[in-house]
Parts: sequence; structure tokens; C-alpha cells
Amino acid sequence: MVSKDDLVYRQVYTLKDGTRVLVRPLTKDDRQGLLDLFLPVAPEESRYMRDNINDPAVINGWIDGLNYQQVMPLVAVVGNRIVGNATLHFGKGPARHRAEVRIYLAKDYRQRGVGSRMLQGLVELARKQGLHLLEVQIVSDQSFMIKAFQNLGFETKCTFDDYFMLPDGETRDVVLMILRLHKTESEF
Repeated sequence: MVSKDDLVYRQVYTLKDGTRVLVRPLTKDDRQGLLDLFLPVAPEESRYMRDNINDPAVINGWIDGLNYQQVMPLVAVVGNRIVGNATLHFGKGPARHRAEVRIYLAKDYRQRGVGSRMLQGLVELARKQGLHLLEVQIVSDQSFMIKAFQNLGFETKCTFDDYFMLPDGETRDVVLMILRLHKTESEF
């Protein structure tokens, strides 16, 4: 269960170029910042998203339905601009020991260490929650994303053929990757 301490989570760090980035939980006050992050995303990129992020109603639904016990969202902020969004989607019932990770960064903040820092924050919060596994599903032709998650310790478990359908009806394979947060019983 997400605690009040988790909701005051803050990490400030400096990029190589001197830019200061704040990583913190998303709040209802971030509505416009989140709209500004997602609405301009080009169709060739948004086609890989699960939700129609170009629709303000979708983003508003995320803000209006904010429930930290179901989804723990972090944002990366530079000045007053949200440049990244990373989320932990908590499992329920027999999946309560794991969470799914999702992340999106503004183009001008990719490959600068922002995503890694955000994911490190999610891992820290997941460990505090007592989770055992983090999982991510990545469309297989996004090799740069697969490599980024591998660099953070995620391992490929399997590939699902034709698992993700693009808006035009074309399908793509999906790679399932996991990060173990606790050692299994067979490990010493």
C-alpha cells in the first residue's frame, strides 16, 4: 500500500549539461503539464501507446481518476515543464507481488539519463511496497527501449507474437521483460 511518505518522494539531480531535474509523484495540479507533454506527440510515436494520448479526455481521465493504490505515477520536471512520466501499475490478487512499468519522455530529454533516474525511482518505490517483480512490455521493434531496460537489470522472459495491434490494424510482437526485486528461494 502506498504510504504518505511515498507521496512526498522527491529526487533532484543535475544532468551533464547542468540542467536540474526534479522527480516527484504526479498530482492533480499537473493536469496542464501532462497535457503539454502528451498532446503534441506525433502519430508515428503515439501509435505505440496503449491509450490515445493525443486525446485530452484520456489525459484528464488519468488526472481525475488518480488513485495511488492502483497506479503510482512519477513525473520529471525541469523548471515548470513536465518532461517525463513513469508509472507503476500495481497487480491485484494473485498478481499483487508485481507491477507493470510504463514510461514516456519528451524527445528533447531522451538519452540524457532522465528515464534511468525515473525508473530508479520506481524501483525504489516498488521495493518499499514489498513488490517482488517489475515487468515491462515493449514492442519488439523498439530495440533502443529493450536495450535501455536491459541496462537497468531487466531480463527478457519471452516474446508474444502479434500481441500489440497498431491503430491501422497491423500487429507487432511484444517482448516481456522483468526485474526481480527479491531473490527467489533457489538463490542464496
